[in-house]
Amino acid sequence: MEEIISFISQVGFPIVVTLYLLYRIESKLAAVVQSIQELPNRMNARS
Repeated sequence: MEEIISFISQVGFPIVVTLYLLYRIESKLAAVVQSIQELPNRMNARS
């Protein structure tokens, strides 16, 4: 816990929050990209 507080004091709270949100969103973005890439195949399968 002290490491996190030290990191926050060194780089600033907004940067830490941004890094945390990017880390959390990364897996969701990968799923969205995969869905978009599969979309043409799914649309062709319905036709």
